[in-house]
Amino acid sequence: MSEQVFEMGQELTLGKVEIAPEVIEVIAGIAASEVEGVAQMRGKFAAGVVERLGKKNHGKGVKVDIREDGVAIDIYCLIQFGVSIPSVAKKVQENVRQALFNMTGLETSEINVHVVGVQFDAGKQEEVE
Repeated sequence: MSEQVFEMGQELTLGKVEIAPEVIEVIAGIAASEVEGVAQMRGKFAAGVVERLGKKNHGKGVKVDIREDGVAIDIYCLIQFGVSIPSVAKKVQENVRQALFNMTGLETSEINVHVVGVQFDAGKQEEVE
């Protein structure tokens, strides 16, 4: 597990608050998957094995980069066939930005949505490799 944490800009009288990047990944992953039109999030092979063993990986398909100018997030997802990709991508960006701000108070510098495939029905999917 990574020891890197994001320190919030304001100091509290009781101490400081640190948020691990994994927490940001989970919040962003859940917020993105809640958007209608997102079929599923795209994770690494190891994440798929872990999910098959029964543990849900909510940070799957999300990469967080903490920079000087804010938090940059990359989201990798499959979209359902027949929906407007630009419309769904914009909703994903808005939902992730709002969820992160509401839960952590963090402002995002950018949220990049990478559509890596289209899911036609429950059993078939086409991914770009």
